[in-house]
Amino acid sequence: MLDLTLDVERPPERVSSLANTVPELFLERVGRSGHRIAYREKSMGRWKGTSWRTFGGQARAFATWLIDHGVERGDKVAIVGSTRSEWCVADMGGLLAGAVTLGAYPTLTATQLAYVLDHADAKIVVVESEADLAKVRAERDQLPKVERVLVWDPGVDLGTDGWALPWSTALGQLADEEAIAERVAAVDPSDTAILVYTSGTTGPPKGAMISHSNILAVLRGQKESAPFEEDDVSFNFLPMAHVAERVFGFYARVDNGISTAFASSIAAVLDEVQEVKPTIFGSVPRIFEKAYAKILGQVDDAPPARQKIFRWAEATGREVVRLWQRGERIPRGLRIRYLVADKLVFSKIRGAFGGRVRYFVTGAAPIAPEILELFWAAGFRIYEVYGMTEATVVTHANRPGQTRLGTVGRALPYVEHQLAEDGEVLVRGPMVFQGYYKNDDATAETIDPDGWLHTGDIGEIDADGYLTLKDRKKHIIITAGGKNLTPANIENEVKGADPLVSQVHVHGDRRKYLTALVALAPATALDMAMKENLLDRTRIEGLLAALAADPLSKPEGLDDAIGELTRAEPVQRRVIDAVRRANDRLSRVETIKRVHLLDRELSVEDGELTPTLKVKRKVVEERFAEAFDALYDGGGLQIQ
Repeated sequence: MLDLTLDVERPPERVSSLANTVPELFLERVGRSGHRIAYREKSMGRWKGTSWRTFGGQARAFATWLIDHGVERGDKVAIVGSTRSEWCVADMGGLLAGAVTLGAYPTLTATQLAYVLDHADAKIVVVESEADLAKVRAERDQLPKVERVLVWDPGVDLGTDGWALPWSTALGQLADEEAIAERVAAVDPSDTAILVYTSGTTGPPKGAMISHSNILAVLRGQKESAPFEEDDVSFNFLPMAHVAERVFGFYARVDNGISTAFASSIAAVLDEVQEVKPTIFGSVPRIFEKAYAKILGQVDDAPPARQKIFRWAEATGREVVRLWQRGERIPRGLRIRYLVADKLVFSKIRGAFGGRVRYFVTGAAPIAPEILELFWAAGFRIYEVYGMTEATVVTHANRPGQTRLGTVGRALPYVEHQLAEDGEVLVRGPMVFQGYYKNDDATAETIDPDGWLHTGDIGEIDADGYLTLKDRKKHIIITAGGKNLTPANIENEVKGADPLVSQVHVHGDRRKYLTALVALAPATALDMAMKENLLDRTRIEGLLAALAADPLSKPEGLDDAIGELTRAEPVQRRVIDAVRRANDRLSRVETIKRVHLLDRELSVEDGELTPTLKVKRKVVEERFAEAFDALYDGGGLQIQ
């Protein structure tokens, strides 16, 4: 249950590690905790544990294989796959060999993946499956620097040219301890440790260079923001290509010596969490949203008496949380009611996450206040944090004794923060990345001469130092799953799929999937109407003549005609086909699921476009809020 007396600030633990680089940290952990469990995986319905000693042996074997195959200090090793033990072994083996490691999402298309691998100068690529290998093979001509590809899954057709090899080949290598020791000793804290590719507002993704010292600074600060205990157990399922899971979900675990369990799939998370019974749970808001929806769905299906009990308990819990947040005393009668509510309802909710979670950490996208309130009422401490790839994960955090719901917390001790004149959040400190790989111009735009990192987020800092995010200067969509997406790239794909499409506005911030507004090109739509007899011929001819005389005009009756065409089945079918073709060229998380057809084009006159015809995204988001909400309630056109 919620014991607010326990939510007090504790002094940070003393840092005992003497490591100055990530591979030193790993070797130190293996030496200290060799017999303890490093990770568990589910096989044949049972959870099987692997010790730190065995984990260390696997990473050393891969490091030796890399060294024997010509990987030098600073060479790039790329990893493409889902979150599993092999990802961690490949990552740490690369670092032990003195290489720079980088992750790529397995959801990328072949072309997108090839761009990342080529731009990063990847020398060795490690992939999970036959599908991943097929993507790399399809773009092999564009990847002259890739010398070998290793495949985790057994039974994959690797071909006969020796370019692709089984993962077992690397793990079967006899570790060369002397060579590894030399490589680790040669790594400097200022060296780049990892490359993390992140989307910008426009153009291709950029590779953020994060150093060993960046990572160690964050790990030492983490001991205050998210303190671990020796017997903690985490549960890993978020993509390792994301900096948060890489640094907080993996390197922090190495630093603190705690064990983890790897989910067998994202779909299995809410079931397997009850088996693993973690004490630490990091997640994007989407998991909490799914759990919240599941809880409310079960309540709706329950008998009226049980529904009434739940609603009473919910109201009681929310009242307790709100009084606590205001710093007010909780009356004795309310405390007694809360004890009853906990026994009848909240204790059962805690069981949904295994019953042992000490606290949750969530970030990447905001979580709805009503969800936070209910989980806190149920005894779940969900600490919202904030950061970005370029700041090595986290700069602000709610934490024990310093929690204000609806904010992303205070700046961590190693972080300086301030607001620019336009309200943009600026941060400075040892966590600021080294810059973008092979992109000095973008680096100069992001880090100013005084060392301030420009986050692109608009925020407010209250008198107690808590940061509240208000808006984004750069219109990156962050989905409920925590994936950063660039809407302009997606919109261009749809517009390029069919001339019938004039304008596209992709929506999906904090949502579970993407939707879009689509405006028809008037002349093209009228031509189609003429050919397929969708409107009166004389009416169409008059409108087309007016448009021919002045293409930028809006003839009287045009909006009415376009509105009728948006309801015509042939027009809807053609738009669906256009979006589907665009989706085929996009990664899975970039695909559009539902579309709302506008009865007019966005315009300067209506304040939706700038004089140079750029879309005012904030205006559009606000003006069409009801239309977007309807798309998530089953409205609009479904893209199958």
